[in-house]
Order: sequence, then C-alpha cells, then structure tokens
Amino acid sequence: MSLRGVDLMEIPEETARLARAVFPKGCLVMRVRDALGPVFSDADFEELFPVRGRPTVSPARLALVSVLQFAEGLTDRQAAHAVRSRLDWKYALSLELADTGFDFSVLSEFRARLVDGEAGQMVFDAVLRAAGEAGLVKAGKRQRTDATHVLAATRDLNRLEFVVETLRAALNQVAEEAGDWLMTVSPPEWFDRYSARPEDSRFASRWAARVEHADQCGTDGMMLLKAVWSAVSPPTLQSLPAVEFLRQTWVQQFHQVDGAMRWRGTKDLPPGLIRLRTPYEPEARTGSKRDLGWSGYKVHLSETCEPDAPHLITHIRTTPAPVNDVLVLEDTHTALAERGLLPDEHLVDAGYIDAEQIHHARRDHDIELVGPVKSTTVKGQATGDVFDNTHFAIDWGQRQAVCPGGQTSVVWREAQSQWDAPVTRVRFAARHCDPCELRTSCTSSRTGRNLTLRPKTEHDILQQARTEQDTDHWRRRYGHRAGVEGTISQGVQAFGLRRSRYRGLDKTRLQHHFTGAAINFARVDAWLTGRPLAKTRVSPFAALRPTG
Repeated sequence: MSLRGVDLMEIPEETARLARAVFPKGCLVMRVRDALGPVFSDADFEELFPVRGRPTVSPARLALVSVLQFAEGLTDRQAAHAVRSRLDWKYALSLELADTGFDFSVLSEFRARLVDGEAGQMVFDAVLRAAGEAGLVKAGKRQRTDATHVLAATRDLNRLEFVVETLRAALNQVAEEAGDWLMTVSPPEWFDRYSARPEDSRFASRWAARVEHADQCGTDGMMLLKAVWSAVSPPTLQSLPAVEFLRQTWVQQFHQVDGAMRWRGTKDLPPGLIRLRTPYEPEARTGSKRDLGWSGYKVHLSETCEPDAPHLITHIRTTPAPVNDVLVLEDTHTALAERGLLPDEHLVDAGYIDAEQIHHARRDHDIELVGPVKSTTVKGQATGDVFDNTHFAIDWGQRQAVCPGGQTSVVWREAQSQWDAPVTRVRFAARHCDPCELRTSCTSSRTGRNLTLRPKTEHDILQQARTEQDTDHWRRRYGHRAGVEGTISQGVQAFGLRRSRYRGLDKTRLQHHFTGAAINFARVDAWLTGRPLAKTRVSPFAALRPTG
C-alpha cells in the first residue's frame, strides 16, 4: 500500500448541509470537528507507508476513526459501519454522503503500523496540538498527575498453573514445528499431564502434593530443553518463542538440588519487574499497591486543572506494573517540555515525590512540585515522642551534627544508599546516648543514634517541605490534586482504561494514547456545551457526619 494525500479541510457541501439540518444543535462529533478542525493530516503518517503500491485509506481519516471508536467504545466492525452509515461521522471525516467507507480489517492493520512505527504518541499529540491552536490548553499554571492499574488481556495464573501452562505451550509449538521428532522424545505420561489446560485439571489441595507436581513439571521441562538443544534436534526449535519463554521461566521458577529440579521458594523468586507471569503475554508483570495486586501494566495520566479552561490530558504514559511512580516523573516533564506545555505547579501524590525530584523539577524545568514528602521518624520507647532529622542541627561546613541533647556526632562519612544515591552517614557515640535523658525519645539502638542525610540541597528541600505540608495553606493548595481521581474514574467507567484490549506493552500503550485522545474529545465537547464538572459523590449516611 502507498499513501495518497487527502485534503480533509473542506467538508463536502451536501454532507455539511444535511448534517446541520439533521443536527441543528450539533453533536459531540460535529462540535469537536468545528472547534478543532480536521485534527490529523496524511503528511503526519507518511513515514509509515511506502511510496509505491496501491493507494490506501487516508491514515488521517483512520486516526480520527480510531479516536472516535474509543470515544464511543465501538468494535472495529461497528466503527467501520459508522463510517458508512452515520451522518455525523461523515461530517467529521469530510466524506461524501455516498462514500461506502472501508473494510473493518483496515483498522487493525493501521494500528499495527502505528505500533511498528512507535507512532501512537503522534495521534495523541495531534489532538492536543489542535486543542492548543484553539486556545483550549496552554503552558503554565497547574497540572496534576496520578496513576492506576491496568489488567492484562490474558487470564491470571497461579504459580503451579503458570509452569504447567508454560510447558504445555512449548510442547504445542514444538509439535507444530516438528511433531515427528517430538514423538521420539516424549514419554507417554506427558500426554496425560500436558494435553489439557491446567484450569481443566484438578490439582491436589495439599501443599506438599502441589510442590511435588511442580517438581515433576520442572523435571519434564528440563528434559524437553535438553532434547531441543541436543545435536540431533531440528535447529529451528531453539528459536521458537515458546521454547525461549520456557527456558527463561525455568531459570526463574526452578533450581537444581542434588541433580534434581526443585521449585524455588517464594523468597528465591526474581523481582516483579522481570518475573514472567504468562506464556501468552511475556511483557505483562505483577504489580502491587497496598493491599491490591494485579497482573498487567500501569498508566499515568497528567492533566490541566484550571477553572477557566477544560481539564485536558496533557501526557499519558504506560509502564510495566512494578515500575515505581517516582521513576516516571522526569520523563513526564521532558515530554511536556517538548510539547511546550510545562506547568508552573505540578500536583502529585507521595508516590511521585522525593527531595531529588523536587530539586530536579526546579533546576531543569522551573516547576514547583507539590506533594506530601515522606517523613523519617524514630518512635520513642517511653514518651511516644519522636525525634526525626528536623530535630538535629546540621553543620555542613564543619561536617558534624548536634543532637537535641547537645551532643556532637563522632562519625561523618559519604556513602551510597541502597538505590545508589549519594548520602551522608552520621553517627553519635553510644557513650553520649546511653546516659542521655532524651534517649527514649530518640533511639532504641545500643550503639548510639544514626542519621542518614541527603546532599545539602536535597536535605534543605526536605526540611522545608516537611514544615510547609503541616500548614493549612499547603493543604488548600494541594487539595486541587484530588480532581485527578475523577479523571481516572471517567477513564475507567466510560473508556475502559483499566483493562487492556490487546496483548503486549506496545499495543496497550497505543490503546491508552487513543483513550487519552478520546477523553480530550469528550472534555472539549463538555466545555463547549457548558456542562459543569460532576460533584464528588457523598453517600446519604456519610452526609450525616457531625461537623464537629
């Protein structure tokens, strides 16, 4: 297929006349088209299509159809039918009334091109750029960011189901590639163990029996791997995706003890960021937040939050589930800077903020990062009071600290934290701490009180932030962050944000770019029609809470 440019600026006269007659007050699709223009241009996608070949459907139209599809929650078939039959869509797409549209399969092919070309961000940016040209989004003022979990498209498996299904998937793929060879290396009992899906089997309820089943599966999987890597096996088997996934899974889930394969204990498993969870979606990972655990991904949303403009999403980022929020913030600021949409004030929750992030946001982007910083406290044994780092006088020039009891530190040394960040270790002598009257309010250590200090700039930032966040002014300022919860709620309930439609991180990321663009369409329309923001829901019983 080759790209042939199509001009979407002019709406056919008969289409415009009939659409305005049928929709005298307009509708979402028509109002967004009138406010933002055609949004997309074929020239934006020219790198994704070859110069030669038969002409393809306009990618600008396909991009707009994809966003409208996500805005209304349509399948590919329903979206293609809407192009053929709906007057408001023809108006937005600049189509003649008699245009018959395209086959629904074109939409999946278009998404594949976007994924291969890593061009999903382009679709989201085009909507945001059109909103900026219409004066609906500007740099400066306030923005806020939060994240939510995204469930993978594949079913969750427990550990025993996972290893059994991984071996079964590898056997199936090897059988397709070299069935005759597999018959020569497969013991007869394998057909009883791995022919059916694990969810169709009834595993033993006793833990010891389940471990024995897993050990047997580990032995069988190792036998298959040795056979695949033997000199007499077909050479193409080693490069099969399911075989490679089997090899990686066996490294993570099993180890050899006295020459036998044994299931690893829970504490011996790799960290969640690299731990595999299903052979059918290798990029999905297991994440946790407080008492919530899930398998899949995490999506971060940033939005404007000023009362005199629509609250539009300015950045959307999809990551594996275990990635910490704090690691996403710098990329968010860099992306906003590239779009010319940096805020003056960025409201985030505790997961995104620490002294280093506050310092870098000020230094690199002139952004005031606002959020609750974590406190480091030591609870007293008797009084219940606490002496955190704010109770100690730090003399950076003399490289020493003075405790609340007036004693001076005896050790000051530069070191690295467990995350390889530069820190200063400070220690007070036990001979000073043991007789001190304040000891029970300071430390329970028998070797004396220890302090871990950030570099001076970050230390001063932490001290100031901890003092400010206890004031009413800071609480009122930070209270605007809560509105981003409504954005996540809208994304989840109206746009299916929390469940991946596709398998894999790249496809899920593309889904979220389409979703972010669709949410912005809905919010532009709400702004144009004067629809107010929804109020926070309060249950009838909670409303009876006494004000005192």
